[in-house]
Amino acid sequence: MSKSASHRHWVSRLKSLAWPLLGLLLALACWWLAIRTLGRGSLMAARFTPEAAWRALVEMAGGFDIWQHAWASLRRVVLGLGFALAVGVPLGLLVGSWKPFDRLSSVAFQFLRMISPLSWMPIAVMALGVGEAPVVFLVSFAAIWPIVLNVAAGVRAIDPLWLALAESVGANRRETLWHVTVPAVATHLLTGIRLAIGLIWVVLVPAEMLGVNAGLGYYILDTRDRMAYGELMATILFIGVLGFLLDWLARRAHSAWLGED
Repeated sequence: MSKSASHRHWVSRLKSLAWPLLGLLLALACWWLAIRTLGRGSLMAARFTPEAAWRALVEMAGGFDIWQHAWASLRRVVLGLGFALAVGVPLGLLVGSWKPFDRLSSVAFQFLRMISPLSWMPIAVMALGVGEAPVVFLVSFAAIWPIVLNVAAGVRAIDPLWLALAESVGANRRETLWHVTVPAVATHLLTGIRLAIGLIWVVLVPAEMLGVNAGLGYYILDTRDRMAYGELMATILFIGVLGFLLDWLARRAHSAWLGED
């Protein structure tokens, strides 16, 4: 790459970062103005200022507690996504490739998909007890539907000529599945995983507010009970940053598969 081309590349990268940074600064300014105007004279509002949250975030980052709770939450994300993949991928392949099963299950799946995963919380606790199991169940239930729907869409999008070609060279069902169907649906599956991670992260935090003693959702309740409102706001920001990083990793994996890097 020539010097001028390298210069243009870095200028383009800086310009692409300028708008997101400007948006973050505007959001921070709106937060500061809301505290200073709507919460003027309120001692409670003063505890939620950006300055208080930043001081608490720096202090928390240098400690151990927040990382311990983050690890507990990430472990549940991995478990929930793993269960969702183990169930959702085979179901998606069935829905996309077998029309009788699609007709049989489509209404039931759409019905279940539209039920908020958190509404199952009392039943999950009664069936699985208090602790880790109901939380993992809830996040798995939230994640399974984007995986099923995207895998099914990927199967339906396969060019019939590919399947005919596989049949013409004598490929059996297993070989066709492994060498034709799986590569063809990989992009759709990665899209489903990205959507599933977003849903998991939204469901996980409130699910962790019940019956567990570790996790970011639990830590929010802990800061509230201790009236450590700066830490509470800092934890909310930490959840947003961690969720953004998870989504970024999913987008990078999707782009790498498509060869866009």
